[in-house]
Amino acid sequence: MTVNSRPARPVMLGQNQYGKAENRVVRITRDGDTHHIKDLNVSVSLSGDMDEVHYSGSNAHVLPTDTTKNTVYAFAKEHGIESAEQFGIHLARHFVASQEPIHRARIRIEEYAWDRIEHAGRGAHSFVRRGQETRLTQITHDGSSWEVVSGLKDLTVMNSTDSEFWGYVKDKYTTLPEAYDRLLATSVTGRWRFGWSDDAQEMPDWNSSYEETKKHLLRAFAETYSLSLQQTLYQMGARIIEHRDEIDEVRFSLPNKHHFLVDLEPFGLKNDPAEGAVYFAADRPYGLIEATVLRDGCDARIPVDLTNL
Repeated sequence: MTVNSRPARPVMLGQNQYGKAENRVVRITRDGDTHHIKDLNVSVSLSGDMDEVHYSGSNAHVLPTDTTKNTVYAFAKEHGIESAEQFGIHLARHFVASQEPIHRARIRIEEYAWDRIEHAGRGAHSFVRRGQETRLTQITHDGSSWEVVSGLKDLTVMNSTDSEFWGYVKDKYTTLPEAYDRLLATSVTGRWRFGWSDDAQEMPDWNSSYEETKKHLLRAFAETYSLSLQQTLYQMGARIIEHRDEIDEVRFSLPNKHHFLVDLEPFGLKNDPAEGAVYFAADRPYGLIEATVLRDGCDARIPVDLTNL
């Protein structure tokens, strides 16, 4: 078979990429008897001059996905893992700079946090996996410019009061009663895009930025007297934009984790939120509230469908 040309058919190749997904890497750093953990799930996706491998099967421009996996582990040892963002930047820069056919690298990372177990024994090397949320980042590099989108998922929050929902549209299918003191809960999935885009700019402190951004979204959730989950979402995004100069765009996806008052009248019991109430926690179906909040003058770049980052 001749390995040199695109097939003579009315067909053309569209967007394509390849790489090694979900490389689980754990880096232990020992500082005497005190140890530190970085626990990542790293996915590498590369694109560029890859037409021929699709048309003819020639692998002349293909860096094996097994090599990308090995690079992840080697870089964890050689460069350490200061932050998920910094580690992803090292990887993206390497793949684009070292391989001429590769024009664009996208690195997605999930980071799992661990807390120390306090104990009376020797050393600080015992940990328990933290279940609060998973930290996320995606780094995209084309050889000159950068895009860093970080965030989190599975951050479950609740306000047991200071939430209402009333005055909404009603038609013949509406059965939901208006609520003037309700429980509001959601599991936050959020992404935020940094203004940093080239090496000439000062790079943000990624770890500090993450902790401060999470703090502001939690405070906004707690401090907003909510008339709708949409209002709360906007306040969360607005507070981040107002307090974190390095962030230009925030997008949230908030499922409304409904808690319905249980009808206890058949048992002769009053179930009044003002006196302390019993709720049924429903897992599905759920309302899903999503929106983007932007710094004035900035364009929206985070995909509407967060699962398609």
